[in-house]
Amino acid sequence: MKILNTVLMLVIFLLSASCTTINAQSPKKLIGFSETGKASYYASKYQFRKTASGERYNQNAKTAAHRKLPFGTLVRVTNVSNGKSVVVKINDRGPFVKGRIIDLSRSAFKQIGDTDLGIISVKIEVI
Repeated sequence: MKILNTVLMLVIFLLSASCTTINAQSPKKLIGFSETGKASYYASKYQFRKTASGERYNQNAKTAAHRKLPFGTLVRVTNVSNGKSVVVKINDRGPFVKGRIIDLSRSAFKQIGDTDLGIISVKIEVI
């Protein structure tokens, strides 16, 4: 009986490990993925709060939130109205507002658009 339990536990472990491997895509496999939509930026009240990746949000860093891209993925975000772009690292989840595809840190947003606008149309590309 002990052997059967051990074998069962091993099978369950191997199955769960393989499912995790299937679902987790590495950022390298996503190179070339692109998406267009609206971008916003984090409010100042989030400064130094923990992000979903465990990092602290820093409005001066070039970081962003995306619903599905893996943490650590580098993304080029281009403002479609002026052609300016910035490279950010995904370190958080969101945005959770319909129609928005990415939330940028304040400094990343400022590099490609006017923060007074609050929302801009962008194209994102995994690099």
